[in-house]
Amino acid sequence: MKITRRVFLGTGTAMATVAIAELGKSNRGLAQSREINLYSSRHYDTDQVLYDSFTKKTGFKVNLIEGKGEELIERIKSEGANSPADVFITVDAGNLWRAQEDGILQPVSSSILNSKIPANLRSPENLWFGFSRRARVIMYNKDKVQPSELSTYEDLATGKWKGKIVIRSSSNIYNQSLVASLIEILGMSPTESWAKGFVSNFARPPEGNDTAQIKAVAAGIGDIGIANSYYLARLKRSTKAADKAVAEKVGMFFPNQNGRGTHVNISGGGVVKTAPNKEGAIKFLEHLTSPEAQKIFSEGNNEYPVVAGVPVPGVLKTFGDFKSDSTNVSVYGKLNPEAIKLMDRVGWK
Repeated sequence: MKITRRVFLGTGTAMATVAIAELGKSNRGLAQSREINLYSSRHYDTDQVLYDSFTKKTGFKVNLIEGKGEELIERIKSEGANSPADVFITVDAGNLWRAQEDGILQPVSSSILNSKIPANLRSPENLWFGFSRRARVIMYNKDKVQPSELSTYEDLATGKWKGKIVIRSSSNIYNQSLVASLIEILGMSPTESWAKGFVSNFARPPEGNDTAQIKAVAAGIGDIGIANSYYLARLKRSTKAADKAVAEKVGMFFPNQNGRGTHVNISGGGVVKTAPNKEGAIKFLEHLTSPEAQKIFSEGNNEYPVVAGVPVPGVLKTFGDFKSDSTNVSVYGKLNPEAIKLMDRVGWK
């Protein structure tokens, strides 16, 4: 049987419900078949190459169901013991923590995963694993800011950046995870003091996604912005002249290089607790650590590899090497509620 299925989840339409129910019926009876059911909130078309490479390597077919992370978690919970889901993949350790707390993942015993994925980029209980890294960095207008003026995340709360910073809203999980990491590293009170100064330096109320922040920096709306590294890489690789023009005006700076290193987050996943095909699910996760898959992650969405020794491709090389913060990314989820409360207190909209 050859089945490759995509179901795009919105808010749980009747069509999606029926499709998943049918998928569950067919795959529950194929518990140890040569196929797996993947629930993924990664919305990158290039990921299809990952699935194809797994099929070519192992013979396992990948049935893909896509949707937002929180929707997929709720879907798996509502499906209960009859869920057809084998693997859950999403972006940001905060989202993976939510899946862990909701009890939809199971611990995985794999010498391959444990040896290839650094301990700080996976769940201490081996419930989920990071397969790609994304650095949350400072984007700066080359005409207005010199790299020598930049240093740390902490420095962004000082008066010299008054009215010069652009960033997306506090509802964004990337920003929540950054604040959670600072709570872990600096403590609650120092982080709140930092956040007050940081928010007071905003050039405008938070709006838009990370690409919007980079474009705002290029346009001079703000001198600097905070965004994930791969957003600038996308603009640099774009075939559109307007995107390339934006990328030419913006530089990327890795904060805290003389200390703990730059904040990094992950894209990752785990095996669903009720997986019909646990064996196949583990094989899939192990495949994601292979040099081939790590290269696809990096080249497809401009993300940094998690496995040591895998070359950094293309445009990422132009950004240079950097030191990463070694804080275990699981704290981003653990401290997420506190981070959100803190951001509310300081008026980060």
